[in-house]
Amino acid sequence: MPFLPRLKRATTGDAATPLVFVGNFEVEDRWAEGEPGLPRYAFGTSAAMVHRMDEFALLLAGGGDAVVLKAAPDPDHLDDLARLGLDLPRVLAAGDGDPARVVTADALADPVLLGRLRALAPGGARLLPHGVSALEEQLAEATGLGIAGSPAAVCKAVNSKIYSRRLADRLGLRQPDGWTCTTLQEWRAAAESARALLAAGRTVVVKDAFGVSGKGIMTVRDEPMLLRLDRKLHERAERRGDDRLTLVVETWVGKRADLNYQVTVGRDGTPRFDFVKEALTANGVHKGHRMPARLDAAQLVEVRAAAEAIGAALAADGYHGVAGVDALVGDDERLFPVIEINARSNMSTYQVRLQEACVPDGGAALARQYPLRLGRPVSYAELRGAIADLLPARAGGSGAIVNNFATVNAAAGEGGKPFDGRLYALLVAGTATEAEAIDEELTRRLAGLAERTTT
Repeated sequence: MPFLPRLKRATTGDAATPLVFVGNFEVEDRWAEGEPGLPRYAFGTSAAMVHRMDEFALLLAGGGDAVVLKAAPDPDHLDDLARLGLDLPRVLAAGDGDPARVVTADALADPVLLGRLRALAPGGARLLPHGVSALEEQLAEATGLGIAGSPAAVCKAVNSKIYSRRLADRLGLRQPDGWTCTTLQEWRAAAESARALLAAGRTVVVKDAFGVSGKGIMTVRDEPMLLRLDRKLHERAERRGDDRLTLVVETWVGKRADLNYQVTVGRDGTPRFDFVKEALTANGVHKGHRMPARLDAAQLVEVRAAAEAIGAALAADGYHGVAGVDALVGDDERLFPVIEINARSNMSTYQVRLQEACVPDGGAALARQYPLRLGRPVSYAELRGAIADLLPARAGGSGAIVNNFATVNAAAGEGGKPFDGRLYALLVAGTATEAEAIDEELTRRLAGLAERTTT
C-alpha cells in the first residue's frame, strides 16, 4: 500500500479519510514556550522563509485531500508537478497571510478560510498538522475538524530530547554517553562529569530539549565555555526563582553519517517502519537527504529493529502518528540508533510521495536545498527558463524536481533590497554519481540566475 493511505489508516483508522494538511514548521518553538532550555540567541534564518516551508505539505497530500497554505502556489509550478502525474490536493490559501506568522495563525485569523475548513468537517475530514501544538488544537476546535494524531501534550512530551534519552535507556539502545537535566542539581552533576571529559581532551554538547535544526545546541570544547554557560543558567534560575531545566548533556561522537528514519504508529498500537535515509547536515543544520542510505545489511537490520522497538514504546506511552528518529553511524561503523525522536513529520516525510511517483526501482535520489541571494523576486517561469533541460521529462526520468518554490521569494521585502531565498529540489537519477552531477549543474545554474537578478 502506498504511503498516503497507510498514513491515513494509521492516524484515523480508515485509508480513505480525507485529510487537511497544515505545514506548521518549527512547531518546536511552540513546544519550547516557557521551557528553561539553553539561553536564547538570535539566529540568521528568516522566519518568513521558514514559514513558507508550509508548501511542502502540497506534495504529501493527495487528490482527495486539502492543504492549508499561507498563499497560493505559483501556477506554473503546479503545472510542472501535474505533468509528472502527481495527484495534487485542493489548496486553501489564507487571504492575508503575515510573513512573520506560522500558517496555523494565518488560518485562525481568516474568517473566510475558517468557514471553508468548517465545510469539510461533515465529510469526515481530519486535520493533520506537521506537528500538534496548542495552536493546532485551537484550529481543530474552531473548524470542527478532529486532529489525525496525538494531542499536543503527548506530542510535546515525546519530542523532548529528555524523553528520547530516557526511552533509549529503557530499551537498551546504544546512544552517546550523557545526562538529562531537569533541575539545576542535575545540571551540576552533569557539568562535573562534563568537566572531567573536557580535561581529558574530549568534547561535549549541551542540547535544548526542544531545539530544532541546529538551534538550541552548544558544542563545548573547553572548561571556560562550560563555566560561562553554568553562570548563565544559575543567573537565570535566580532571576526567575525557578531551578527547572530542560537540557541534555552528551559526549561528542565522531560520525561517518547522519541518518533519519521514520516509524508510523497506528491508533491500534501497531508500529510500521517506513524508511531510512542518510541525512545531509552542516553544523547540525539539515541540508538534505541521500537515498538510499549507505548502510550495510547488518546496520539496516539494526535500524529496523530499533524502529519497531521505539514505535511499540511510543504506542505504550499514548502516541500515534508519524515519528522521525535521528541516528548516526560512528566513524568506527557502530550504529547509534537513537539521537533524538521527533514527534512530527520530518523533511524526509514530505519526499515520500515524490519518491513513489518519480524514483524508479534501483534508482538514486538526492534531496537538496539551495541558498540564493536575490536582487528581486523571480517567478517560477523565470526559474524554469534557467533550468528547463534539468527538469525530468516524465515521472521516473532523471532530473531535478522542485518540491518547494515558495521559499525562494518568501523573504523579499519592499524597496528592492537584496534578500536571501532558498530553493528545494529532489534530484532523481540512475546512480548516486549521476544525482551528484545534476546537483553540481543545478547549483551552477541557480548561481547564474541569482546574479542576473542583481544586474
